[in-house]
Amino acid sequence: MPQRLIHPYLVLTTVALLWAGNAVAGKLAAGHISPMLLTLVRWFFATALVTPFALPHVRADWSVIRPRLVYLSLLGAIGFASFNAIFYLAANYTTAINITIEQSAMPLVVFIANFVLFRTRVASLQILGFGLTLLGVALTTAHGDLGTLLGLDLNRGDALMVLAVLFYGGYTVALRTKPQIHWLSMIFVLSAASLVVSLVYAAIEFALGHTRLPDLQGATAAAYTAIFPSLIAQSLYIRGVEMIGPNRANLFINFVPVFGALLAVVIIGEELHLYHVVSLICVLGGITLAERGARGRRG
Repeated sequence: MPQRLIHPYLVLTTVALLWAGNAVAGKLAAGHISPMLLTLVRWFFATALVTPFALPHVRADWSVIRPRLVYLSLLGAIGFASFNAIFYLAANYTTAINITIEQSAMPLVVFIANFVLFRTRVASLQILGFGLTLLGVALTTAHGDLGTLLGLDLNRGDALMVLAVLFYGGYTVALRTKPQIHWLSMIFVLSAASLVVSLVYAAIEFALGHTRLPDLQGATAAAYTAIFPSLIAQSLYIRGVEMIGPNRANLFINFVPVFGALLAVVIIGEELHLYHVVSLICVLGGITLAERGARGRRG
C-alpha cells in the first residue's frame, strides 16, 4: 500500500487495540506461566518469526546498524524486554483494566522528557490534555481514593506499572534519534537484544525457584503476545512515531484503556467501577485536547 494512503491515526489506533489485548493476555497468563518465562517465550518466537524476513534488510543496513548497535540493543532491553517483564509481573497483582489505564501516563513521561532534553514546545491545550490524562491515571492507580497516593499505599501491581510506564516512555523518547534503517531491520535488532535480556531475566527467575511452565492457557497467551503486541504492534508504533512524532504518537496509547476495559469486561469478566469510567473520560478528553493543541501549534 502506498505510504500516503496509510493514515497515522489508523496505524496508532491499531497499536492501541493490540496492546490492550496484551494486557488481557498478561492477566490470563497469570498463574499459568511465570512472567519472566512469558517474556522469554514472547521474544523468542517474535525474533524467530521476523528473522527470515529481516535478515536481507539487516545485511543492507549493517553499515548503519553497526556503529549504533549498543544504542539499539539498549532500546530493545528497555522498551521491549524490561517493559514487558515488569508488565507481566504487574498482571499478577492488579487488574487488566488498571494496567491499561495506567499505561496512559506514558504521554506525560514523553512530554516531560522531550521538554527537558530537547526543549520541545507545546501548546496550552496539550498541557491541559496531559493534565487530564494524569488525573485519570492517578484515579485508577489510587482505586478511586486519591488519599492512597498521598500515603503511598499502592497496590504492588499498580506500583510496578508506574515503573513500566517510565521504561517505555524513555524508549519512546529515544526513538527520536534512531538510525534511518528499514523497519524490519529495526524490529529484528530490538527483538534480538530483547531475547538476550529476557534469557537473563528467566534465568534469575529459575534460580529463585519461581519458574512456572505453561499450561494450555499460558501457552495460548504467550502465542498471542509473540505475534500481535510484539511484531505487529511494535512495528506499527515505530511507523507511527515516524509519521507524526513521539509526542503526538504516544497520545494514542490513551486508547489502550478504552479497548482494554472493554476486552477485560467481555473476556475476563472484570468489574468496571465508577472511578474507571471517570478515568476513561479523563484520558479520552486528554487525548482530544492534546491532539487539537498539537495540530493548532503546527497550523
